[in-house]
Amino acid sequence: MDVNKNFLVGVFEDEDVLLAAVKKVRSGGVKIHEVYSPFPVHGLDEALGYKRTRLPIAAFLFGLTGTTLALTMQIWMLGYDWPMIIGGKNFVSLPPFIPVTFEMTVLLSALGMVATFMIVSDMKPYGSPRQFDLRSTEDKHVMAIDTDANGGKSKDEISRLLKEAGASEVNTKSFE
Repeated sequence: MDVNKNFLVGVFEDEDVLLAAVKKVRSGGVKIHEVYSPFPVHGLDEALGYKRTRLPIAAFLFGLTGTTLALTMQIWMLGYDWPMIIGGKNFVSLPPFIPVTFEMTVLLSALGMVATFMIVSDMKPYGSPRQFDLRSTEDKHVMAIDTDANGGKSKDEISRLLKEAGASEVNTKSFE
């Protein structure tokens, strides 16, 4: 998020009203910066026009990396670096490798997805989050509209559109 941004913030009481408001505001030609909700609202992604996420592809690639690393590590350690024949099995026997391979796959998938989510969401451990309305974490739904990105519409027009769409209140928020 850039510095010196000015936003109009619409506060909504109900998720059904919010969903209808998103459709109405977008059909009115207003670009919505983001919608914040204390719980998931079914259909909000489609209403905002978001594309399907590619995070499952990243999860698969992290899991594939974990599987490859686990098998490579075990085959190298037990097959070439320190070969042991245990129970008459060959030096590279895959069935005993399955538990470690599974655990390494799950570990790298989980850690990779946490890191990917934090990078994509711009969540830095040294920064503080910008909140448009503190009540968005409790019981209110908040729609943030960047007034600079909607150059053709005035603040009064956007405020009126938000009120008509069902916003219980419309506030101005600036970040510097």
